[in-house]
Amino acid sequence: MVNQALPKPRLETEDISQSKGNAHLLDHAFTGLVWFCALSVAIILCWLGFVVFQDARPAIAKFNLSFLFSQDWTVSENKFGGLPYIYGSIVSSLIALIFSVPLGLSVAILTSENLLPQWLKTPIGFMVELIASIPSVIVGLWGIFVFIPLFNPLQKWLFANFSWIPFFNSEPFGPSMLIAGLILAIMILPTIAAISRDVLLAINPQLRSASMSLGATRWETIWRVLLPAASSGIIGAIILGLGRALGETMAVTMVIGNSNVITASLLAPGYTIPAVLANQFAEAVEELHIGALMYLALILFVITLVVNSIAILLVQFINRKRNIA
Repeated sequence: MVNQALPKPRLETEDISQSKGNAHLLDHAFTGLVWFCALSVAIILCWLGFVVFQDARPAIAKFNLSFLFSQDWTVSENKFGGLPYIYGSIVSSLIALIFSVPLGLSVAILTSENLLPQWLKTPIGFMVELIASIPSVIVGLWGIFVFIPLFNPLQKWLFANFSWIPFFNSEPFGPSMLIAGLILAIMILPTIAAISRDVLLAINPQLRSASMSLGATRWETIWRVLLPAASSGIIGAIILGLGRALGETMAVTMVIGNSNVITASLLAPGYTIPAVLANQFAEAVEELHIGALMYLALILFVITLVVNSIAILLVQFINRKRNIA
C-alpha cells in the first residue's frame, strides 16, 4: 500500500507575506496611476498651449509684441491689435472681484458661523450655490431683459451726477463695462462663497473657543482669528473666481456692448477676449485673421497661467510665514 504524502499545512507567515506582497503591488499600481494622471494633465496643458501657439504664429510673426499695444482691428485691411480686448477682460474681471469678494465672504461667514438660524442659513447657502448651475447663456438673457433695464436708471444717475469723474463720463445706453462686471460678479459669487465657507468650516473649533475665552467678541474672532487662519483657502477661492471671470464668454458677450474703443468710463461699452473669439471666429477666413484671434487666445491662456501661478506662490508664502510664526 502506497503512502500518500499529506499536504503541508499553510503557515501563517506565508499568508502574511503574501498579503504584504499584494498590498505592495497595489501600492505601486496606485502610485503609477496617480503619476499617470498628473503627467496627463501636464501633457494636455502643454499640448493645448502648443496648438494655440502654432495657429497664432502668422499673427505673431507679423505683429510681434506691437499686437499687445495696438487698438486697430480692421479685418478688411488685415490690421489687428489686441489691446482693447485685453483691457476689457482685465477691467471687467476686476469689477467682478470688487463686488463678489465682499459678498462671497459675507455669505461664507453667515453660513458657516452661528449668526443666522438654521432655517434661514441653509436656504441661503443652497440658493447661492444654485447660481453656479445656471447656464451662462441664461444669465446673459436675464442680463439683457432684466438686469440692464433695472440698472440703466442707476447708470444714468451716475452720469448725471458724477460725469466729472472719468469712470462715469460717458452717457449710458444700456450695455456697458459696469453691467458686464456686475454680471460676472453674480456668476463667480458661488465659487468664492462655497469654497470660503468650506475653508471656514474646516478650521479647528478650538481656535474659536480659545479666542472667545480670552474675551474676544464673535466679530473680533472672525476678523482676527478665523479669516487669517483661512486666508490661503480664501485666496484660492478668489483666484478660481477670477479664472472663471477671465474666461466667461456668452453672458459677457450679451451685455458688454462689444465695442473695441478703449475708454476709462465704466458706463461705456467694451469688449473682452472671449467675446471677440465667440463673435468672429466662425466668420474668420483669412489666415492672418485666424492667427490674430488665436494670438488673443494665447494671451488669455498666458494671463490665466500667470494669475494662477501668482496665487500658488502667494498661498505658499502665507503658509510659510504662518509656520515660521
